[in-house]
Amino acid sequence: MKEDIFVLVEHLKGEISDITFELLSCGKAIQAQTGGSLSAILLGHNAKNLIPRLGCADKIISVDDENLSEFSPEAYKMVLTHLLSERDFLYFLVGNTSCGMDVASAVAPELEASCLVNCKSFRFEGGSFIFTTQTHGGKILSDVYLPGKGIISVLPGSFPAEKGKKEGSPPVDEVKSPATLSGLKVKFKRLIEPEVTDIDISKQEVLISIGRGVKSEDGIPIMKELAQLLGGAVGSTRPVIDQGWLPLSRLIGRSGKVVKPKLYLALGISGALEHQEGMKGSELIIAINTDRAAPIFDIAHYGVEKDMFDIVPLMVQRLKERKGS
Repeated sequence: MKEDIFVLVEHLKGEISDITFELLSCGKAIQAQTGGSLSAILLGHNAKNLIPRLGCADKIISVDDENLSEFSPEAYKMVLTHLLSERDFLYFLVGNTSCGMDVASAVAPELEASCLVNCKSFRFEGGSFIFTTQTHGGKILSDVYLPGKGIISVLPGSFPAEKGKKEGSPPVDEVKSPATLSGLKVKFKRLIEPEVTDIDISKQEVLISIGRGVKSEDGIPIMKELAQLLGGAVGSTRPVIDQGWLPLSRLIGRSGKVVKPKLYLALGISGALEHQEGMKGSELIIAINTDRAAPIFDIAHYGVEKDMFDIVPLMVQRLKERKGS
């Protein structure tokens, strides 16, 4: 078979989102089996400067329209429906993000295509693609076969972004918007960003991340002390935030920040998939947990099956001795 793959380019404030490179990585892996072409669809206005970063694609389809300056579910639906209906494709890949989910659910019925969400991997078996998706917060994994063309939303962190990054100048097909966008019902006015009152954990090279195993707010100070000694910061999972022990800006995972520090020390964290999505790209992951079966050990480079409060005080003591304090 020789079928084409299309990828939606996500971008914000002049920067391509990491999920785009993960989609290109996924697309290249699928393309290896189909033998078709891999095309990236770039919707925007004055966004040609992004094209050289999309060298992993065989071709770029660029639609420039002032009504596409910012993401608009209505505008994207109209343009993508026209573009894809005019082209033969096997799969259209989008991110399992707020943008991608808006697109997938809207475009699939228009194209009479299957819509597969929460995809985390695939395999080629017996001449067909079998996709693995997750439901119920990652507690259930399902293998799914698509009988025809499909719109697939890919979970962030499922494919290596580095394999989708390549500088280059693939052929560009500049297309005028195939739909009239002047009469949109909802129009973007401005982006209101929250006031920054805390550190940005996504920019830290060392993160001490704590989970339910911290047990109480009394355990937070020594974690902050360890982070300070290592020149890093403290992050956490949802239970810690919900208790009010750390601000929301410290949340790591699907509903929080995506982080990629040089060192990620996971303390008392079970490692549910929604948390892994936010930190599995870390260069070095060290996990400390009393539960040998904790999923965090599946992705950790090093693991310690101990109580965090047996280990952290010793780390703090040794670090102080080395620093002479």
